[in-house]
Amino acid sequence: MSVARVVEITSTSKMSFEDAIQRGVDRASKTLRQIKSAWVKEQEVQIENNKISAFKVILKVTFVLEDVG
Repeated sequence: MSVARVVEITSTSKMSFEDAIQRGVDRASKTLRQIKSAWVKEQEVQIENNKISAFKVILKVTFVLEDVG
């Protein structure tokens, strides 16, 4: 039997939502092991001078906890 945990992270990109998602997953995988899924909870764009300056996502990342003992 496995037990999973879900953490929420925020990631931004100047290029696209897809790039923000990939950056978030890449960064999470440096700290978390056994990542199984991620889903986008929220998306937003940041605006400067009436133009999109950044794409931001809030991700829910699921990973399996390691057995102890």
